[in-house]
Amino acid sequence: MKGDERKWVEVCFSPKQFELYKGNYEICVVIDVLRATSAICAGIENGVSEVIPVATIEEAQEYKDKGYIVAAERGGKIVEGFDFGNSPYSFLKPELKGKSVVLTTTNGTKAIQMASSIPTLIIGSLNNLDAVCKWLLAQNKNVLLLGSGWKDKFNLEDTICAGAIADQLIESRLFRAEEDSTIAAKFIYRSAKENMFSFLRASSHRRRLRKLNLNEDVKFCLTPNTLTCIPIMKDGKLVKLEFDYETAV
Repeated sequence: MKGDERKWVEVCFSPKQFELYKGNYEICVVIDVLRATSAICAGIENGVSEVIPVATIEEAQEYKDKGYIVAAERGGKIVEGFDFGNSPYSFLKPELKGKSVVLTTTNGTKAIQMASSIPTLIIGSLNNLDAVCKWLLAQNKNVLLLGSGWKDKFNLEDTICAGAIADQLIESRLFRAEEDSTIAAKFIYRSAKENMFSFLRASSHRRRLRKLNLNEDVKFCLTPNTLTCIPIMKDGKLVKLEFDYETAV
């Protein structure tokens, strides 16, 4: 459209496709609904001072050797020798208030590291969905919604979350999209939004977590708008973005 001043919002399904999208966006929202970004949001809202994301077990071990609290997950399980994994409930423990936590996960922290080249990186989940949308609407910048996927593959839950954000931004008429991935994510979200638990019952990662008896984690992560904080990357660390959710338009 000639003279169209709307900003772009697009969805990238997985880190494997990130190179196809990078370079045109001022803000990236990294999403790993089950469970990394949900856990990060829970921790920051709980008063964790910062979450330091690292991509590898080796990096995590280096921090542990220095005395840091370190959470590590691979394949849905806590990595042996580390303090805990990526359950959001672990990040809600009172003793973590005011502390730094190092985190490495199968998918989410890899996506965070990959997207750190984008000027502004924030963490999104279903838990802080409306807060993220309100903040993005106030920025007037091009936005990439990056799903962490599962081992570089497409997954449903991250796509639904990205679709929910894209839907709100596009409906505001302040944003536009042209990629088929964004249109698909938006309509998958619309199909799922009335009952995400049922829609995602057969999703691959929910099945993995069910086998590990992590149904409570799944319920937490798939419940929208239980949190209002937005973690933002500052100097390699995720900290609380100062944003007044209650007064934001």
